[in-house]
Amino acid sequence: MRIKVLAENLARECLSDLIASDLMAQPPISLLAEASIPEALEFFTLRGFHAAPVIDAAGRPVGVVSVTDLLRHDLDKGTHPSHEDSCCSRKSLPEGFSVEEVDTTKVEDIMTNAIFALSPSTKLPDIIKKMLELDVHQLYVVNHDGLLVGVISTSDIMRVLYNMLS
Repeated sequence: MRIKVLAENLARECLSDLIASDLMAQPPISLLAEASIPEALEFFTLRGFHAAPVIDAAGRPVGVVSVTDLLRHDLDKGTHPSHEDSCCSRKSLPEGFSVEEVDTTKVEDIMTNAIFALSPSTKLPDIIKKMLELDVHQLYVVNHDGLLVGVISTSDIMRVLYNMLS
């Protein structure tokens, strides 16, 4: 029993010493604010992500975009198949021709402007507390210049816990 208590205390101590730079996925994978909606769709489809930080040209985080944001945009814009063709009747087009609406919307137009960021030296208990308080699955790690240097997800934290317990 004494060994189990010692092991638990050691694990607790080790976990408390972990900081954001130990946990974060790097280099961070992000979308540029100027990216188009089709580019964002391709990004999420190919990478299997559900959300990603949005950065400006300098690499500073300016927002977050999610698959839900893209779906909402599609429904609001009227490009979803459930909407009727608004520009012209398809019957009036010559055979073999079709109308394609080009969506010029940028990621920055549909993203959430809130950034939930922390420094690379933030300790694990504070990271977990912030995730719980904000009810988010990702936090973004920024350096002293405000540049995005990493991303911490709940999966990253679970992976560390699993590795320590195995």
